Amino acid sequence: LSSGMMRSEIPIVFIAICSIFKILPFKNRLFFHLKSLNNQVCNRVRMRKSLNNTETSIFKQLFSITRAKPCFMHTPMRWKRARRSDNVVDARGRSGMRLGGGLGLGGIAIVVIIGLLSGQDPLQILGQLANQGGPAVSQQSQRPAGDDPQTEFVRAILGDTEDTWRALFQQAGAEYRDPTLVLFRGGVNSACGFASSAVGPFYCPGDQQVYLDLQFFDEMARRFSAAGDFAQAYVIAHEVGHHVQTLLGVSQQMQSARQRGAKMEGDNGLLVRQELQADCFAGVWAYHAQQRHDWLEEGDLEEALNAANAIGDDNLQKRSQGRVVPDAFTHGTSAQRVRWFRDGFEHGDPARCDTFKATRL
Repeated sequence: LSSGMMRSEIPIVFIAICSIFKILPFKNRLFFHLKSLNNQVCNRVRMRKSLNNTETSIFKQLFSITRAKPCFMHTPMRWKRARRSDNVVDARGRSGMRLGGGLGLGGIAIVVIIGLLSGQDPLQILGQLANQGGPAVSQQSQRPAGDDPQTEFVRAILGDTEDTWRALFQQAGAEYRDPTLVLFRGGVNSACGFASSAVGPFYCPGDQQVYLDLQFFDEMARRFSAAGDFAQAYVIAHEVGHHVQTLLGVSQQMQSARQRGAKMEGDNGLLVRQELQADCFAGVWAYHAQQRHDWLEEGDLEEALNAANAIGDDNLQKRSQGRVVPDAFTHGTSAQRVRWFRDGFEHGDPARCDTFKATRL
């Protein structure tokens, strides 16, 4: 929020003052501006930048009109209490344009056709070819700089997921193997093939790594008004939830079901059940993390629930095409994602996350 931006918002401040005294009936227009301003403020908070006293005072008066509680008016999540993971790799300085171990577009198309005809996952075939050409993340990648607040946040959240799942696996008589989280920019190669930032954060079972472009958090705040530390932590924990599924054998079972021709997409398909279980696992982590650190403030849980709600299949379809197509669901509705995350958060029990046996999602 630069001084120039503040000057440009003087008319909005005037409308706000007039609205307080009910002089102008422009509250709907004011609310629209307030939502836009809230997104900008949340971006500042998310980037760990502070507001000066004048900015804070003005925005508190503005938001008091709508009785909303913007992200800067509650204490941020106390994530610095968590242990930092050593399993974060910074690949943002590298180009990620190697496709399928050097295959051209024609070769990739052939692989996709073969995979579909044989019932195999084309991404896994591409991943095997990519592995033959060398590891997706080379030794040129580096550990993130310790003075970068965004990567420190990622290391803290990943480190706490490690602590949580190590303990839970140990209680079950098993061993938890930590995943690696790769930070990239623009595009990246993995054992599952090449992916651009447009796909969002993802987990690849082939190399047991989580891939994250930090610009996705900007998009969450800008497009979906889903900002805040805990909203971002939820995203990371969800992808780690997929790693837990790999260690439990769920990912292999999904691949076997795909080869048998089982229903994968749709509102009752296996993909939706897989994603909702990862949401529940994210809630399980959040429960144990809160018990361990007491690091959440009022409003933090709502940040995660808002993020889960924003990226539901029905919400995304409405935004992109104006209608909902349940047969095309892959992640679950907004209500389902919120419900399964909340169930994990309220009970902290992974056994309650068996979405594959649930009669009601």
